[in-house]
Amino acid sequence: MNKQYAALLLSALLGLAAAQSAPTKAPAPSPVPITPPEPPASANVTRNEPTALEFTPDKLSRLKVPAGFQLKVMATGLGNARSLLVMPDGGIYLSRMKSSDVWYLKDINGDGLIENVERKQVAQNMGTAHGMSVKDGKLYVAGNVNIWVMDMAQDGSLSVPRVFATDFPEAGQHGARGMHWGPDGYLYAAYGSPNNDAPTPSPEDATLLRISPDGKSREIYASGLRHTIGFGWQPGTGTLYGWDQGSDWHGDNIPPEEMNVLQRGKNYGWPFCYGDKNPDPYVNASGIPGGITKTDYCARTQGSVLNNTAHSAAIDMTFYTGSQFPSEYQNNVFTAFRGSWNRSEPSGYYIGRVSFDANNKPAAITPFVSGFVYQDGDTWKQFGRVAGVAQYTDGSLLFTDDQSGVLYRVIYTGSAK
Repeated sequence: MNKQYAALLLSALLGLAAAQSAPTKAPAPSPVPITPPEPPASANVTRNEPTALEFTPDKLSRLKVPAGFQLKVMATGLGNARSLLVMPDGGIYLSRMKSSDVWYLKDINGDGLIENVERKQVAQNMGTAHGMSVKDGKLYVAGNVNIWVMDMAQDGSLSVPRVFATDFPEAGQHGARGMHWGPDGYLYAAYGSPNNDAPTPSPEDATLLRISPDGKSREIYASGLRHTIGFGWQPGTGTLYGWDQGSDWHGDNIPPEEMNVLQRGKNYGWPFCYGDKNPDPYVNASGIPGGITKTDYCARTQGSVLNNTAHSAAIDMTFYTGSQFPSEYQNNVFTAFRGSWNRSEPSGYYIGRVSFDANNKPAAITPFVSGFVYQDGDTWKQFGRVAGVAQYTDGSLLFTDDQSGVLYRVIYTGSAK
């Protein structure tokens, strides 16, 4: 048995023990049933969700990374592993949306694996906990209608959660909240639409919110964003980018997943427009304010700066600022595309790399870690729904699979450039 396989097998066994010892408390129910809407009669839609398989060590050989990189399993048995937050000392906070809790993981002995004794639950009962951010020794966690705050201890433990800000709109279909403290000292939190493709009563639905440092006031920073979970500020320029998920049931190829430059006071078109200000033919124009046409409305919105395949479901992103990867990766964006569920041929199921041109503009998106989805005869199968993505302290890249509860790590082993 080679050392790599032995390490993977040990990781899998330790993960199974962790899963068996994990809390068995049922997750808090979603306030609104999350059920897919029926497709419009005019849409040519085939629901073809790949068959879900559990991760096993032998499947690692199916995954592909660029030459010079190596993919390792750092932990298994983590359940619905979603967002990641890496601390300077190597500690990792992990949110689990379905369980409404937060875990703390740390590779204490430095063997590249996080065993059962190196993980602990540090917060619970937080209402679909998802996005996390740190400021002044406090951890902030975005739940359904609350943002929570907790004091952090040196060993990763947290105080009892208390409400930092509240009365946010109910989640509906899109409960994953992205959240980061911005360079201006304000907290930014993304609140997706509660439905698929229709206007909603709350002005804070389908927006990015800017929240005061004391949590007592907030403004709508950007609107018309169906479900922007992953966002962040470009190093050097300070430009705020975000990935938005397009509507379902509008066919295989529209609307695309779109990367936007998020600007204060701007409208990004959902539900009436997609991509570069294109009117969506499947959405009724009767809900447009002022009674103008979709074409006129879309002309007044902001267009995307880069598109990806429809339904690939961008769910998180991070700018790479480490020194381990070759220089051409510096300040690139790594995005987790969780994968489609209503497309005739699956899209997503990979970690993508967004490269930038000489003018610091998004130029292209290419797969960085792929192979989670494959065709077996006439059946599509997949063994991983990638979710959270973050840079580790040594410059390697971490990402989660919230289906099998795996934490992956990508390291560079080739020659430095």
